Amino acid sequence: MTTDARSIAQQQSRHRDDERSQALRALLMAPLMTPAHEHFAAVRRHADELRAWFARETGWPLHIERDCARLYKRPADLQDASRGLPGYDQRRYVLLALACAVLERSDPQITLRVLGERLLAWAADPALASRGFRFELQAPHERRELVAVCRTLLELGVLQRVAGDEEGFVRASAATEGADALYDVQRRVLAGMLAAVRGPSTWPAGEGPVSLDERLAALVGEHVADSDDARRAALRHHLSRRLLDDPVVYLDTLADPELRAYFANQRGPMATRLCDATGLAAEQRAEGLALVDEDGALTDVAMPAEGTEAHATLLAAEFLAGCGAPATLDEVASFLAGARERYGSYWRKSAREPGSEGELAQGALERLHKLQLVAREGGTVRPLPALARFKVGEADIRQPGKPPQNSLFDAA
Repeated sequence: MTTDARSIAQQQSRHRDDERSQALRALLMAPLMTPAHEHFAAVRRHADELRAWFARETGWPLHIERDCARLYKRPADLQDASRGLPGYDQRRYVLLALACAVLERSDPQITLRVLGERLLAWAADPALASRGFRFELQAPHERRELVAVCRTLLELGVLQRVAGDEEGFVRASAATEGADALYDVQRRVLAGMLAAVRGPSTWPAGEGPVSLDERLAALVGEHVADSDDARRAALRHHLSRRLLDDPVVYLDTLADPELRAYFANQRGPMATRLCDATGLAAEQRAEGLALVDEDGALTDVAMPAEGTEAHATLLAAEFLAGCGAPATLDEVASFLAGARERYGSYWRKSAREPGSEGELAQGALERLHKLQLVAREGGTVRPLPALARFKVGEADIRQPGKPPQNSLFDAA
């Protein structure tokens, strides 16, 4: 092979590796993907390699078809309630589930009005009424809730708008009047909505799990063969899922001794494999391991970021990191009230009003909690080790050959 041919082959290989890494990153952020996604074609080109990688490292199945790709991500921590859809509460999730049930039985096309009418029939189920759920689609706020669910389905690719819009439906005096919207129903995408090992409809009546925790565990419970290799694979999958989904994994959060021992012994090789495939950077410290995206794109909650709330979050992080001890919500709010005098001219108008510091503090702590930078325990907030990166202090000028500090997740 000539030098020029070898150089071209190397460039093609690097391009293929980069494209595969981008496709993998895209699936982590958009596990339900349609051809409208910019990386869908790359996902299809690297389908075999991506399937093998996810099966080996995370145990997540990846199904790729002509008009849909679905990475069946299953959470490592079923108690984490911070991963919900933005703006969704329990009521809206019920509406989303009912809308999907209607669409599963609908024609290939459906209007917003018909979707609402059929959803009303499902919403009248006595079992829902017994749990306090009521939906009548008469008030504007109820029509707005239905429209919010439809827009979620549009974003996911389950619905495709053919004609009309949703705003006229919201403004109508009754659900049967006013403007309407017509949608195509993408059944293959709809079929991939539920990322469960076992569907809830497979339990015989009266034999299914009762409590919410039992239901969640039953939906995603996976069989592990009784062998050493299978148990090690299950440990690897659990930890890889957490490392790819969570900002940081702390050693003291691993209660299972076997899981803790595996993490302590294998986190180096595991981090190398995950980082090589995703382009993340590993930060290994005594307290745990973090996989950091230097581009800031592979995250649901960016920090630092633009905007008043993001600035308040950064200020709160600096304050808590400097405290070195638990603080209360009122103390964080008091700090932000003082910061408003210095930075308020850069904030949105409502955040400059007296009394707004409470809302700013609450939002900041929610963001820090999602990033696993703080733990909330009752009325107090406890800084976690990774928050040290936001601590502002004196510069540490190191001499040549001087080893780095051994404090974990230190920002220096």
